[in-house]
Amino acid sequence: MGADQDHQPMKTALIAGATGLVGGELLSLLLADDTYSTIIAVTRRKLNIEDPRLMNVIVDFKDSGPALTGMNIDHVFCCLGTTIAAAGSKEKFREVDFEYPLTLARVTNGLGAQQYLLVSALGADSRSRIFYNRVKGEVEEAIRAVGFPSFHIFRPSLLLGQRPEKRAGEDAAKTLYRVFGFIIPRKYKAIPASAVARAMIAEASKSIQGFHIHESGEMQQYA
Repeated sequence: MGADQDHQPMKTALIAGATGLVGGELLSLLLADDTYSTIIAVTRRKLNIEDPRLMNVIVDFKDSGPALTGMNIDHVFCCLGTTIAAAGSKEKFREVDFEYPLTLARVTNGLGAQQYLLVSALGADSRSRIFYNRVKGEVEEAIRAVGFPSFHIFRPSLLLGQRPEKRAGEDAAKTLYRVFGFIIPRKYKAIPASAVARAMIAEASKSIQGFHIHESGEMQQYA
């Protein structure tokens, strides 16, 4: 390793949503990657993971600022998300999928974060008549307006992986994808959560400035 590499400043990554499907995969990858000297996992409850580089910060996502005050953060990986059924109402869904990621964006931008990487969803569109897609599109636009030097959006199709909780209809949809996957266009094929996590790591490592959208078909290369 050259002298320049030896003296490169180590980075700090913050991950939100580490207990979810993509977030769990991403946390494992971050802990296995020596790019980051510190990985801050912000969660509502303590994680059952111990690692010398892992800092588990318990936060109220409605106001994550106080818990993160004074921290130096380079890259933010936001994997927060739920469903309307799991949330219990449209209002609660919007709080988790819009308010929480946007609040986190504002806080971490104020702490000097250079990159924000957001897991959104296929079909996200602020003008959509579908409530779920509309909220996803609205949060994309709101975070873009925060002004990060680098902002990456990842729009996966149906996610494959072992969730801690069952989601109604999802198992049937996965079976359908497996049976008819050969005729489904690449953009709409179900995608392993691990592939999305690897895509996020890959893009973060490039440190490319600007606004970037990564559709599900593009992320399939990491499956």
